[in-house]
Amino acid sequence: MLQILNVVSDRGSKYAVSGGPVSGRSDVDDFLKRLKKNKKFAKATHNTWAVLLDCGTPLKGDDGESGAGLIILRMLERQGLTNHVIVVTRWYGGTKLGGDRFRRVQDCVDAYIAELN
Repeated sequence: MLQILNVVSDRGSKYAVSGGPVSGRSDVDDFLKRLKKNKKFAKATHNTWAVLLDCGTPLKGDDGESGAGLIILRMLERQGLTNHVIVVTRWYGGTKLGGDRFRRVQDCVDAYIAELN
């Protein structure tokens, strides 16, 4: 499991990104369970995620951050990255970010993909 903490902060909200290889939904569930065993991640406001399985099946979870899973999924598709879950974690800082929250999700996924290469 690769974790990159404190990728970006925006108006009090903090973001981190994690990810790793998976081969199906049960692996994704196990990954999320292991991530949330860390109290810091368990207390996060949102743990949004996505994976594109090599059979072409897309899976995503917004965890209350409507649309964020789709952002991650689209970035995975553009990269052609399959069987690899990416989780973007947000700790809400008290100020609503509007559409900027999607830019922060993109920043996190970009940082993660850069670490893979």
